[in-house]
Amino acid sequence: MTAAKPAARRYALLLALWDSDYARKAYGGYRNVFVAALGGVGDGAEGERWDCFRVIGGEFPAAEDLASYDGFVVSGSPRDAHGDEPWVRRLCALLRTLHAMRKRVLGVCFGHQVLCRALGGRVGRARSGWDVGVRKVTFVHGQDLAGLLPFLDVGDDLPRSASIIEVHQDEVWEIPPTATVLAYSEKTRVEAFAVGEHALGIQGHPEYTVDILHNLIDRLTDQNDIERSVGEEARRTAAETGGPDRAFWTALCKGFLRGGSRTIDDYGGSWPTTATAPAPEVAGRAVAVATSCFTGTAPTVQLAYRASIN
Repeated sequence: MTAAKPAARRYALLLALWDSDYARKAYGGYRNVFVAALGGVGDGAEGERWDCFRVIGGEFPAAEDLASYDGFVVSGSPRDAHGDEPWVRRLCALLRTLHAMRKRVLGVCFGHQVLCRALGGRVGRARSGWDVGVRKVTFVHGQDLAGLLPFLDVGDDLPRSASIIEVHQDEVWEIPPTATVLAYSEKTRVEAFAVGEHALGIQGHPEYTVDILHNLIDRLTDQNDIERSVGEEARRTAAETGGPDRAFWTALCKGFLRGGSRTIDDYGGSWPTTATAPAPEVAGRAVAVATSCFTGTAPTVQLAYRASIN
């Protein structure tokens, strides 16, 4: 008797932006950028399936389908996570529902910020202005990060820092009540946070490649969103660092979404360069105990989400 094949994993990508001309021509759209970076055995293969919802256009998964997904990814966006647009408020309601259902949610850039807002934190304009380029992100010392991140099976070998592409002018001001700050950088106090084992926010872009960064610098400069000097500095960081530690970040995200472990082999056999700087005082004050905040209210919250989409 032939053993039954395991059910295919199913993920929902919640896109909070429209495809740029460059992303469409070079990659076929941001959906393909994310699936190529975070997908496992391949979109459409027997082991995994990725569904895409353009939430910025009001396209959301149906309430009755939420339980069928193994995880959700919220993308970046040029819109404000602290804004009052109807689709942003609806996205917050969805994220609260998923959190109550203990569904794994990965938030990237805008997704990181809106996840924070949905779970009770505060976000707003970055106090230091735009952050564009390749930035070194340092993990908070004095924490058992391997224990907080059981999906990252690295023991004591977790690197002290790893470089990531940043393109944002907003940031997390206050983390959710039961969240834990995982990482910070020179310009951003909360580069990553987690709530239990089911919510992970990353301010940078694990999915971005250097060519996408350069195109964004061109667009932001041409639109006068950033000064030319900011763009030149961003290009310098990309050149001097040799680019982001993309293999590290994508493996970390894959491990989180799949609830499994990632080993050093998933990073090409070597870790990013370590750092020795201590955690800043503000990060130490922001760290909260990583306790469970889930209750038995999932049906009630799901009904609330269902009502918000009708």
